[in-house]
Amino acid sequence: MSEATFEATLAAGADAVDQQGEDLRVLIPGEMGIGNTTVAACVCAAILGGDPGDMVGAGTGVTGAALDRKRQVVRDAVARLGAVASPLEVVRRVGGRDVAALVGAMARAAERRIVVLVDGFIATAAALALLRHDPQARPFLLFAHRSEEQAHGRVLAALDAMPLLDLGMRLGEGSGGLVAFSVLEAACRLHNEMATFASASVPKRAEQ
Repeated sequence: MSEATFEATLAAGADAVDQQGEDLRVLIPGEMGIGNTTVAACVCAAILGGDPGDMVGAGTGVTGAALDRKRQVVRDAVARLGAVASPLEVVRRVGGRDVAALVGAMARAAERRIVVLVDGFIATAAALALLRHDPQARPFLLFAHRSEEQAHGRVLAALDAMPLLDLGMRLGEGSGGLVAFSVLEAACRLHNEMATFASASVPKRAEQ
């Protein structure tokens, strides 16, 4: 992307959060498209290092020669990128607009102290770029699930992230985040509404 396009895309992600108003408490960013696991693999490989081919998974179900070709595309893209210090520059040069918009949305949510429930591999690639750029956003990001995409676990480990669910999901589109939201909601209700021993009139254990 050109620098102007990249900045506009970051801003579009931030604006999408602002349009939700002041009552927004949890953001569940998702993505939709074809080819975005390839882009996410490029971003993660460029930031984390190692063999870029190891970041490549089946995506929508490619196998055999198609999967080999996908690995080579990612290796070639990262090789052309070379040594780039800035994680945001990585997104600009090998990331798609969806990844860039996700970075902008998560950054604005963290700035507004809104919890971000990060979905699958593509959203986690955006989170990786954001957190390597701004580690102070980390307390606001929760990770919804570990997807079936084979590199997702490696990226979660690099972020020291414990996903709420591990169900082998791979649909994307925020679906894993929506499933995990019920866990987050239940945890909050337990914290806020569970009776104490005193309110439930539970007698104190006799001192020994």
